[in-house]
Amino acid sequence: MGIGRIAVAVAATVALTACGTVIEGSPKGERPDPRKVAGLDISNGPSGPKQGVPDADLNVENGDGGEMDRLAINTLADVQEFWKAELPRSFPGKSFEPVKRLVSYDSGGKGVEVCRINTTGVANAFYCALDDSITWDRGELLPMLRDSFGSMAVVTVLAHEMGHAVQYKLGAASNIGANTPSIVKEQQADCYTGVFMRWVAENKSKHFELSTGEGLNQVLQTMFFIRDSAGTSFEKQGAHGSAFDRVSAFQFGFTRGAARCAEINEAEIDKRITERPFSVDDKDLGQGRGNAPVDQDKYLKALEESLRDAYKSSGAAFPTFDKGGIKSCNDAQTTSPASYCPATNQIQLDLPSLVKIGTPPKKGNKGGIGDFAAFAVIASRFSLSIQHATGFKLDDDATGQRTACLTGAWAGLANRPEPAAGLRLSPGDLDEAVAELLVDDSLIAADVNGTAVPSGFARVEAFGDGFFRGSSFCVKKYSI
Repeated sequence: MGIGRIAVAVAATVALTACGTVIEGSPKGERPDPRKVAGLDISNGPSGPKQGVPDADLNVENGDGGEMDRLAINTLADVQEFWKAELPRSFPGKSFEPVKRLVSYDSGGKGVEVCRINTTGVANAFYCALDDSITWDRGELLPMLRDSFGSMAVVTVLAHEMGHAVQYKLGAASNIGANTPSIVKEQQADCYTGVFMRWVAENKSKHFELSTGEGLNQVLQTMFFIRDSAGTSFEKQGAHGSAFDRVSAFQFGFTRGAARCAEINEAEIDKRITERPFSVDDKDLGQGRGNAPVDQDKYLKALEESLRDAYKSSGAAFPTFDKGGIKSCNDAQTTSPASYCPATNQIQLDLPSLVKIGTPPKKGNKGGIGDFAAFAVIASRFSLSIQHATGFKLDDDATGQRTACLTGAWAGLANRPEPAAGLRLSPGDLDEAVAELLVDDSLIAADVNGTAVPSGFARVEAFGDGFFRGSSFCVKKYSI
């Protein structure tokens, strides 16, 4: 994050509509069950290939018959089975024809010619519209994905490539034409991946199973891993999107189906996408561009100022900040690295732990996440103070989701280019929030006692609800 003209503070009229409804009127509304993921029960059973199921039989060029090829073949067989039924259901009058060519190669071995490129040294998987083919690297890419995130990471990447096949076969029905920007194509493919993964999570896949707890978290972690680097412009040829953008598109498909994916076009991207290049104000202060030292007073003061401005229409007495560490509280359990005590209306900060979270990892060294992860943790505790002042319980079933949503709403304000003082989002900040939300003990999506929403998918979804739709929506959706 940075301090500059692009700030969290907005005009009073915006604050009233975006944040004022947090405190006005009775806190009523309907919310999803926190024990479910998009209507499915949260499960933590096995995820990956089903045991005892015969391998699919597809014709593959240059394959070696090994484990990675079998995993790829079983994936593509199931994905094609899914789209054969789903395409005419979601797009009446349309039918799905299997891709014409499947190609396997080892990027460390002899290259093959496919889609006008030689695969030597190319660790990738891709769909090619020129010959309606899907190609994958069995030597480096697929083993790395499996070893890092499990077998479902391989399924995720290949389902994404089949998503490109789907959009090209649909053409205009999926808003795809000769001059469609790559970001539209990639976001659609992520969305179509989510549609397929919902089918797997419903246990309809022949070869794979996916738990909606840990298994779905690993899928989202895969989406995080294959994000564009911070500072990439979504207008760049080949842009796929930030982690926040990619996970959002995946969730659209998982929760709302294939028709929602086809709605992704240039106008939708212009309104929603968060990926952008660094500005001249995004200085490298020793932790990479866009990352600030979270324990420096000027950044903590700017954070407090932005939070006060975001909730200035609430009428609440704002909490005080104690930077001297976490202390006991009479009416709530303490949490780390930030804790809110309702009895004293105080937010307590463990600065060394916040610095650890707020320091991004460097190549060859372990690290935390980044500055926005730390600032968002503090912002989540600040939102508890506002919730407390406005009559919400801080430990009911809705608190964690409501807190994540309100933190997302604050982040949404920080992303608006309004000329005022305070903190502003930098490229990569929202990805840092996604990373924090996917850890089991996420504090951004936790109640006053630190009890987190059990599903990473639900945590990210709630944060995204606030970011895209504002705090009034948070109250309507995540209240009892």
